[in-house]
Amino acid sequence: MKSNNPELSIVIVSWQTEMLLDKCLFSLLKYSKNVSMEVFVVDNNSADNTVDMVQRKYPEIHLIANHENLGFAKANNQAIKLAKGQYILLLNPDTEFIENSLEKILSFMKNNSEADIAGCKILNSDLSLQESVRAFPTLYSSLVQLLKLHHIFPAKKILKKYLCLNFNYDKTQIVDQVMGAFLIYKKSLGFLDENYFLWLEEVDLCKRAKKVYYTPITKIIHHGGSSFKQVNTWQKQKYFYHSLYYFFKKHGL
Repeated sequence: MKSNNPELSIVIVSWQTEMLLDKCLFSLLKYSKNVSMEVFVVDNNSADNTVDMVQRKYPEIHLIANHENLGFAKANNQAIKLAKGQYILLLNPDTEFIENSLEKILSFMKNNSEADIAGCKILNSDLSLQESVRAFPTLYSSLVQLLKLHHIFPAKKILKKYLCLNFNYDKTQIVDQVMGAFLIYKKSLGFLDENYFLWLEEVDLCKRAKKVYYTPITKIIHHGGSSFKQVNTWQKQKYFYHSLYYFFKKHGL
């Protein structure tokens, strides 16, 4: 890992994900020998041994240990403010590298200078495809979700456009948004909006970008939802409603 003048700054926000984060960091370093990068882990006051694990096993990584849970956007921004790279990669702690994805995605960004943001192919733990491209939320799609209508009627029909159900994941193309589990963007795009505590931060970032690309040039595993599973349902709904209201208010939708 070369970090004196890095091209890429990787930011991982963790909360109660010690074992998955360990796997993520191990695989990241294994498959990035030739990448000029720096890595930040921002821990949001985990009650497990995340901080000790990072300090002990990965001393080359920049660790920020918060004494309270600051939320996803604010925690990311703590590292982004220190980042030296031209590109920022937002990476979930429950992801795992299986090839030299960083080299490939950096090459993609350099060869597609109009791209502000890019995401790659994402796989589930069993290596099946994980759908990672969405259209921007609309009042209609949001009402369907808020009223739980997708539990009554087939979600694939009433949310077809929002879920991008006909999307070809084997083709590079311009999209509305890509999943924040692995999202690379030009640092010049700025910081995440800290009015979001959880949910829609990366959607907001994509909304601000001129061009967002999905590319199957590389793939990673996303084990999925490890931190979210530890938040009670009522709290998750509260965060989601607040973020959705703010997103529509901000973007005039």
